[in-house]
Amino acid sequence: MEKQVVLITGANSGFGQLMALEFAKSEYIVIASMRDRNKGKQLIDTATKLGVISNIKITSLDITSAQSVENLTLMLQDIGQVDLLINNAGYAGGGFSEEIPINEYQLQMETNFLGAIRVTQCVLPFMREKGSGMIINMSSISGKIGFPGLSPYVSSKFALEGWSESLRLELAPFSIPVILVEPGPFQTNIWTTGKKVTVKSTLSSSPYFSYMKQLDTYLQRNRIKDGDPMEVAKKVVAIAQTKHPRLRYVIGKGTRSTILLKNMLPWKWWEKIVLFILK
Repeated sequence: MEKQVVLITGANSGFGQLMALEFAKSEYIVIASMRDRNKGKQLIDTATKLGVISNIKITSLDITSAQSVENLTLMLQDIGQVDLLINNAGYAGGGFSEEIPINEYQLQMETNFLGAIRVTQCVLPFMREKGSGMIINMSSISGKIGFPGLSPYVSSKFALEGWSESLRLELAPFSIPVILVEPGPFQTNIWTTGKKVTVKSTLSSSPYFSYMKQLDTYLQRNRIKDGDPMEVAKKVVAIAQTKHPRLRYVIGKGTRSTILLKNMLPWKWWEKIVLFILK
């Protein structure tokens, strides 16, 4: 196969859908995976209008299911190669820690963290056999900075960051770079339909109810300032075409300076800043 093959998880919306289109426009064969293939209609319609539908193959994939990932392995064996994996699928779990059932934390980790590991373990044999490949893990500013009311999401991204560092070192001898992309706020569905807040924290009887309202107000107020997600999609394509990519790429207005500020300031100062902006 002459064209490079890219596998993208969570390609039905947000960054995933935009990346699928951008890679297809760049003449990659795109395996656009999603839990429900019926949600791929918008991707199909847009790809058709752009004249790149022949470069896109939509497939069902539940990254929390070992059987579903095994089915993916069989499909990849028929294709014969995977040159690039983008672990993008995920959602934002929220609420306050005291009120979040353990099973909700488990589901968050199964999706955002363990799901990435499952799919990576699936594609690595293909990359090693070929002697090349690349893995891009879609992290977040939340993988570098904790935020109240979002501990499930933050925890999953912190875990993804640490695992990616280890994985990069493990795969260096095989010439398979691992990259973390860390977007700041962008206009995707991650804080709307992609957000799952535990029920107790949404009830007026919750001791955290007013705090939850403050957090939600802050997130919604700042959505109008969020960046264009196409910037992330184009950047990821550029990273994929970089010969010696670095480990981390921070994307988004003010994101790099925010992370730098958090790392430089004493915790008590940083804490005061975060609590102040939520007022």
